[in-house]
Amino acid sequence: MDLIGEANELLAVGRAHDAAALLREAIASGRAGPLARLAYGRALLAAGLNEQALIELRELRHLLPSSAEAATALGDALLAQEALPVAIAEYQRALRLDSSCQAAELGIARAWLAAGEWEKAQPHLAALDRSPAVSELETQIAEMRALPRSPEDYVRHLFDDFAHQYDARMNGPLQYRAPANLLEMHKLVGAPAPTDILDLGCGTGLAGLAFKPLARSLTGVDLSPRMIELARARAVYDALHVADIEDFLARDKASYGLILAADVLVYLGDLGPIMCGVCERLRPGGFFIFTTERSPEKDFELGEKRRWRHSEAYLKRIAAAHGLELAGLIACSPRLEAGAPVEGFCVSLVKK
Repeated sequence: MDLIGEANELLAVGRAHDAAALLREAIASGRAGPLARLAYGRALLAAGLNEQALIELRELRHLLPSSAEAATALGDALLAQEALPVAIAEYQRALRLDSSCQAAELGIARAWLAAGEWEKAQPHLAALDRSPAVSELETQIAEMRALPRSPEDYVRHLFDDFAHQYDARMNGPLQYRAPANLLEMHKLVGAPAPTDILDLGCGTGLAGLAFKPLARSLTGVDLSPRMIELARARAVYDALHVADIEDFLARDKASYGLILAADVLVYLGDLGPIMCGVCERLRPGGFFIFTTERSPEKDFELGEKRRWRHSEAYLKRIAAAHGLELAGLIACSPRLEAGAPVEGFCVSLVKK
């Protein structure tokens, strides 16, 4: 039996480490060519040796530049390391080399789903033959679509990818006004200052920068590690945390006089969990001030840009259901979209 065939037999019975050892020995002795090295990279992946696999398959890219199989294997290694943008790029390269490559179609569908982008995964699933793997991914899509909030992976990937353009885009073409909206509402309702402030979904720290003069202490939390890095560079926060805001509120033990959410609740449909967490973390007399986009009729709905909208009636009802009183609600535009103002609300709730 040939070397690659023997390694594949070992892989088929779950002996990935043995397959990798067999191929490693052959490569070290000079008895193996590029295809054996490709098999070795796949064996390393199957054995869970993801970093080693990535090194091997990156080197192989130069030996087999026209191989869709090698590009797909490198995509798999990058996906295993959660390097989603470059994994997707490798799968796309594989499909340019061979538009019928089923493994690349499956890989890119998995990568888009790992990023929470189920709409982008669907065309690639449609190009695949039926299999248990395809059915499993279709089930994941159905579960994502049923969520009453944006998936964590989608939000993290979106803002990690957007982080270094964020301030320029928000302060430039999008004319981002959510922090200014919150400041205006803070003055309108006479919220306490200085006080301990929690900035939910703090991003790069634009709201933190606006509220720093009003803070005794300022804590920020965001799902995106790259956004938190940029917020840390601003040096306005006393503490920063990488976390989902609902999870953070549920486990945090501190209390605050003011909680902010600037253009953040657009990634949540059902606001029940966030209102519950805010009520737990607010001191009596503390305020929750936030912006959201306007839904004309439905309690909450997902817009074309995958941002959730909420109705005025729903905001009032969900706040009251969690023991928060309405202190102020005004129409506002937190940002532009395609050059037009986004219709929204700025809301202030108080814990009595």
